[in-house]
Amino acid sequence: MGLDDVEISYMTLEDIDDVMVVEKLSFTIPWSKNALIEEVLNNRMAIYITAKVNGKAIGYAGMWKIFDEGHITNIAVHPEYRQNGIGSRLVEKLVDIAKERGIVKMTLEVRKSNLAAQALYCKYGFKEMGLRKGYYADNGEDAIIMWKEDIL
Repeated sequence: MGLDDVEISYMTLEDIDDVMVVEKLSFTIPWSKNALIEEVLNNRMAIYITAKVNGKAIGYAGMWKIFDEGHITNIAVHPEYRQNGIGSRLVEKLVDIAKERGIVKMTLEVRKSNLAAQALYCKYGFKEMGLRKGYYADNGEDAIIMWKEDIL
């Protein structure tokens, strides 16, 4: 599989079942199906995209636009498709969308132990700017707060 085989598009309701598979394989406390449906249908701040191979969502990312800031809520790739540049494509698309929508800076939280994700975000100019102690409910792990301030 090459990156040319991956299509990045806005998430639709038809993608939710595939996204739930990715969600459950990626997070110890996954979002519920209803929460994702609410995000796609009713949250005016929410922007969700998918990475698809042969019409099947194998990764996704979400961001909330709050005034001129983008808060990345989720990025996940199915374990069988990781290390293929799909996470990079998703981050790139979120940054592109941010530029299109007048977002001037972006933020996210990432597990202190998730060095691969931190490296991905650093690659796109995110910098460590703070710490949320005990942020993750499953094990009390700290979250690193990262910001990217040079969007436009």
